[in-house]
Amino acid sequence: MFWRWLGRVPFAETARLQERLREAVIRNEGPETALFAEHDPVITLGRSAEAAHVLAGSGELTRRGIELASVSRGGAATYHGPGQLVGYPIMRLRGGVLGHLTGMARAVATVLAGLGVQADWRRDAPGLWVGDAKICAFGVHVRHRVAMHGFALNVNGPLAGFDLIVPCGRPGAKTISLVQALGPAASPPPLHVLAARVASAMGDALGVVMQPAVERSADPAFVRHAGVPNDIEMSNGITTMIEA
Repeated sequence: MFWRWLGRVPFAETARLQERLREAVIRNEGPETALFAEHDPVITLGRSAEAAHVLAGSGELTRRGIELASVSRGGAATYHGPGQLVGYPIMRLRGGVLGHLTGMARAVATVLAGLGVQADWRRDAPGLWVGDAKICAFGVHVRHRVAMHGFALNVNGPLAGFDLIVPCGRPGAKTISLVQALGPAASPPPLHVLAARVASAMGDALGVVMQPAVERSADPAFVRHAGVPNDIEMSNGITTMIEA
């Protein structure tokens, strides 16, 4: 299974890319792939989201430069933005959906523990929690036993976007970032470094061999084989979204 760091990209672009990669996996025309990225500000509404979960009107969202998107994943409303690491494993389920979710959670929790932060999985409120505050949200969509979407880990960005929603449909739910959990004496690694660590831990937790994507120059056939569309350019082992 390959993993790729996309850098900072719009949510809508990665959503379309996930769908295309999943179709390739379903048709046995491309490998399973984990995408890691950072998004421009966006509120996403999962399948159980309600209109009342968004506390700001369209004018306020526009003023703040925050998009609004309905998505196929489970769960309610959440916020993505700069300073947050999102991970999207597009892969066949090795067990059930809950096992897939908890496997991702174990991987993220392992990386956080290595930094000195204890984060616990809560089944009643799916996510990783540091005390009474959520640090990482999870949500997936499965078709033909191939999952997409994944997790969102608050690392070092502002959390004000969460004030505009009812996070995960839970009034009063608190959020926390890794930089807050670490305190002033330490700082988190850059997002691309965290992505590499989570990718390694995810391979162990989900029972796959995780490898960084090869360079296009080293293997020009890889992009075609993986079902990656022409609006993806690979350079120096890092996949970057560009204009089609």
